[in-house]
Amino acid sequence: MAELITQKGETQEDLPSFSFDIERPFRWLFALDSPLQQRDWALVSYTAWLSILFGALVLAVVLIHPVTDAGSVWPLAALAISALLAEMQSVRLTSRAAVSVSSLPIILAAVIYGPFAAMVVSVASLLCDFRAPYGRWITWTSSRSIAAGCAGAVAIELDPTGANGFGRVVAAVACATVVEQVGDLLLGSVAARLRGMSLRDIAKVSSAVFMAMPLYIPMAALLVYACREVSAWSVVLFLFPAFAAQKFFLLYREQRATSEELAMAIARQERANLSFASALVATLDARDRYTAGHSAAVAIYARDIAQRLGLSEREQQLAHLAGLVHDIGKVGLPPGLLEKPGPLTLEERSHMEQHPVIGERILARVEGYDEIAKVVRHHHERIDGCGYPNGLCGESIPLLSRIIAVADAYNAMTSQRPYRDAMPVAVARMRLAQAVEAQFDTAVVAAFEAVLVGADDAYRAGQHAEFDLVFDAAPRPPRLALVASV
Repeated sequence: MAELITQKGETQEDLPSFSFDIERPFRWLFALDSPLQQRDWALVSYTAWLSILFGALVLAVVLIHPVTDAGSVWPLAALAISALLAEMQSVRLTSRAAVSVSSLPIILAAVIYGPFAAMVVSVASLLCDFRAPYGRWITWTSSRSIAAGCAGAVAIELDPTGANGFGRVVAAVACATVVEQVGDLLLGSVAARLRGMSLRDIAKVSSAVFMAMPLYIPMAALLVYACREVSAWSVVLFLFPAFAAQKFFLLYREQRATSEELAMAIARQERANLSFASALVATLDARDRYTAGHSAAVAIYARDIAQRLGLSEREQQLAHLAGLVHDIGKVGLPPGLLEKPGPLTLEERSHMEQHPVIGERILARVEGYDEIAKVVRHHHERIDGCGYPNGLCGESIPLLSRIIAVADAYNAMTSQRPYRDAMPVAVARMRLAQAVEAQFDTAVVAAFEAVLVGADDAYRAGQHAEFDLVFDAAPRPPRLALVASV
């Protein structure tokens, strides 16, 4: 009797298929959402190599330099807790890098108790960072522990008995410090670079490490000596003042780094101000070819007058920017008024006298230009009160407005206009002197005359190279670069 053959679909079932995503555990370990790229695999391989090296070093240290003194357990635990607390108070230098003073108890453990104790303290110091991504914690712990173990081995070789005097202690501490700090830095820098940290951030951390080493060595040497000559617990008593000193040092470094970043931000803001002012001036110059370059010259003259008067760097910068944009209100004047070759009618003059007000309205809408807008509004006021738009007189006119008035009038007189030729420099200087206490401030005119006396002919005629509207891109705080044009 022939056997019946079971057909597929009756009682025969497909065997379940099993597939394993080899990348999944690594993505979980390093908190990666996308498939692993070449650099990710390099980081995984480097972490695995560090872990293997860490395990081999622990095994070698246990066999060669075991901890046999039971009395050292509690002091060692105190060092481990101290390292953990120090790591929890780390100071952030950049958005991706921070430093702490946890190296001090690690170095003490390395010199006093040997490599195994140093590795125990180094692992304890990073327990506060045991969180996802766990691959990062494994990398940090392995690199720090390897450096700590090597530091302990070096210290034991240099001072094996601990009874060779203070000089040998200093030598052991110095070598252990260099090995621990440099080793941890090098191993950590490779991982940081694989993670995408910039070389600038790595260099900032490195500078903090090398700056701290001269402080670590004498401090650690004194603590080791006190431990051996007084009591093991003396280390704990002196450790917290040492932490405080190191914390202040790291805070100083952080403040200095913040100050540098702030200075760079201020320099960028200054360049942005110049770019904006230059763009406004270019708009005006494109409309009136006869006044092209006038604003740049007024800006330079105003800055130099402010400097001669002994004003602050900030006021010199304000004078410079106000000089650049002092005539920006002319863009709101009726067409043909600026280009008219003959004298203006009363109505046209009335329109012309509105340009300081128009300029103020334009600049008041720009964030940070409120003070400059006020200077621009009053740069046609006169000392005798016969100016416009408000008829202010004497000291009620802002000083920077009085400075702009002198610089503006001088450059206008020495420049070519559609209705007249440029005046000789000597005549323009004489006109300024004749108008003191009526149109111009005497002190401002005297300061400008002193500037002109020490200048060359090109500067006096408004034809100097620095009057071109081009500003230096390199930051030169606190003074703005020479300005002006597009």
